[in-house]
Amino acid sequence: MENEIISIFTLTINEGKFSVFKTLVATIVAETKKEPGTLSYIYSVSEDEKTAHIVERYQSDALVSHVEETFSPFAEEFLSLVTISGLTVYGNPDAAIKKMLDPFGAVYLAPFAGFTR
Repeated sequence: MENEIISIFTLTINEGKFSVFKTLVATIVAETKKEPGTLSYIYSVSEDEKTAHIVERYQSDALVSHVEETFSPFAEEFLSLVTISGLTVYGNPDAAIKKMLDPFGAVYLAPFAGFTR
């Protein structure tokens, strides 16, 4: 995990907006899949379709370009459909990453033991 950043967003989906959200997410996922530095990008939703999580895993140098180039064109519509109610970031993000994620109330957790394969 030394050169990776993992983030988990918790989203509250606006009432009655899951269908529109799901359609938008399909487009965002298709664009994100083209990024070589995005290692994992998974959306999950609660049974009542009111809460979603995004689990993202990036090579450390790929997160900023994901936000600036891939996600940016969709950001306004995305944020009109959900409220970001939590964000946890794992790894050792640099100042540029923190600058992008701080506005969402990011909580940063640095690794101190363990491994990834």
